[in-house]
Amino acid sequence: MRKTICAALFAAALLPSAFAAEARIQHMEPPFWWAGMQDPRLQLMVHAPQVAGLEPSIDYPGVRIASVSRVANRNYLFIDLVLAPGVAPGRFDIRFAAPGKSGMTYSYQLLARAPGSAQRQGFNSADAIYQVMPDRFANGDPANDSVAGMPDKANRADGSGRHGGDLAGMTAHLDYVRDMGFTQIWPTPLVENNQDKHSYHGYAATDHYKVDARYGSNEDFRNFVAQARTRGIGVIQDVVLSHIGSRHWWLKDMPMPDWLSYDGKFTPTAHHRVANVDPYGSKEDARNFTQGWFGPHMPDMNQANPYVSNYLIQNNIWWIEYAGLSGLRVDTYGYSETGFLTEWSRRLRAEYPNLNMVGEEWSTRIPIVARWQALNAPSLMDFPLNDALRKALADTDGSYRLYDVYETLAQDYLYPAPSNLVLFEGNHDLSRSFSAVNSDPALLRMALAFTLTVPRIPQFYYGTEILMPSTVKGRDDPSYRHDMPGGWAGDQVNAFTGAGLSAAQREMQAFVRKLANWRKGSSAVKHGKMMQFGPEQDTYVYFRYDDKQKIMVALNKNTADVTLDADRFREMLAGARSGTDVITGRSMPLQGKFTLPARSVLVMEVQ
Repeated sequence: MRKTICAALFAAALLPSAFAAEARIQHMEPPFWWAGMQDPRLQLMVHAPQVAGLEPSIDYPGVRIASVSRVANRNYLFIDLVLAPGVAPGRFDIRFAAPGKSGMTYSYQLLARAPGSAQRQGFNSADAIYQVMPDRFANGDPANDSVAGMPDKANRADGSGRHGGDLAGMTAHLDYVRDMGFTQIWPTPLVENNQDKHSYHGYAATDHYKVDARYGSNEDFRNFVAQARTRGIGVIQDVVLSHIGSRHWWLKDMPMPDWLSYDGKFTPTAHHRVANVDPYGSKEDARNFTQGWFGPHMPDMNQANPYVSNYLIQNNIWWIEYAGLSGLRVDTYGYSETGFLTEWSRRLRAEYPNLNMVGEEWSTRIPIVARWQALNAPSLMDFPLNDALRKALADTDGSYRLYDVYETLAQDYLYPAPSNLVLFEGNHDLSRSFSAVNSDPALLRMALAFTLTVPRIPQFYYGTEILMPSTVKGRDDPSYRHDMPGGWAGDQVNAFTGAGLSAAQREMQAFVRKLANWRKGSSAVKHGKMMQFGPEQDTYVYFRYDDKQKIMVALNKNTADVTLDADRFREMLAGARSGTDVITGRSMPLQGKFTLPARSVLVMEVQ
């Protein structure tokens, strides 16, 4: 019943109250809003033939038209509303009229906010994130695999095509995500990507206010978030601020000549990501980095245009409020204008002070990532630490060592809030972690244990827990984005039930499940301090601790056992007798000399 009511509410907000007249309004965005938001301003984008020739009016207590803007394209009107603090939720007409012209009316609605919406808690270092690609995770509704009017049809044999995964499939496997120990889920973008091909990844939006029909509906997304919440899982929405898809509805009727960067002419970015911080840099290089296009099918948004900027900010707020999100992951973060990102962050945090937003700045240079966190992003993806860890574990000739990981963490003083960075073992743009560490389960366990125990927000990529492989050399997206086995009817292997998994796969899955669930109860790992000791003999030892708990983590990359002297760690082990391995439950003496087994990671509660 609740689903039916919500669906009807959404449809009513989009559909006209007087069908014959209002059918002329092709887009009203945002389609509805909420009473009681912190910012009283609301800008409506109205798209209809020659709507600029009409004058809007509203007669509703607490809603005032502050200004009306007409732009180059007469098919658009921007209406700036001011909502009084005590405005009541309800429906009202926006009337459009002009002398001697037939008018039209649009029924708009202000909804009541959910209790506690403004104070919602975002993700933090107490959480563990599970990233999924919806199209590749599970197909819960084969009926929506291909949709009329959408040219990119399902073809599971095509590594770059759509495979049919959807919201129904993700919802059906939320218990698996919970039982594995994850408390947040990050799906790659779900909004409509009605592109001719390669639409499955979701990073080329064609409608900012609509879930792609091949995943389900807006209400299906709301239901997914609600179902996740009942299992103690928050949902992080993946958003793209820098670019759109070439089949976005705007491209058929552009609001303004400068709605897109470079006046809508394809100009590729050269990806000079340091150009906008380089004290000696070319201004054109800096412009090209933020305004250049990712490709001819991904037009760049001109965020210097205040209407574009406001549209994107309101859209993100709308989804947070509508769906009940716990945070945002922002794709290609650094490719946006710095001034825009500062205003975007300010306005979102003003509405949701405890919300978290993590930006993707794909740089392995710590000062670049640290700069963005200092400027405007509460959280960033920790590419520098991910890169150091992968290289150190995969290395076979001594070029990279665990010492490089140690030194990378030692530079945390450069970050305003290092524990709010998201450390990922892998993601949809990288070779699979298992393959990246030479297909060695022992090395993968080290990577995963490290990810879960250092002062970061840990993020795992679906399939890592079952040793999903990929190619390693070059860029090979299809191999990074295989289907989750068991997500499709007829799959012979099922990661969700364990059927058909090898012994090694089951063992890794059990390792992740045990460690991630243990982490939920570890105050020292979630919020405690850290002390690390300089690696010796290609072993690396660090501690997480608070006034309740002390955890020792020890990595031994060697192919032979290594004996360590407890006195080396006396700052942390003074008075300690033993440690309990959180995976096996076995006790290990931590006095005098103790041995680290070959090719192992130990996570121990110090007694």
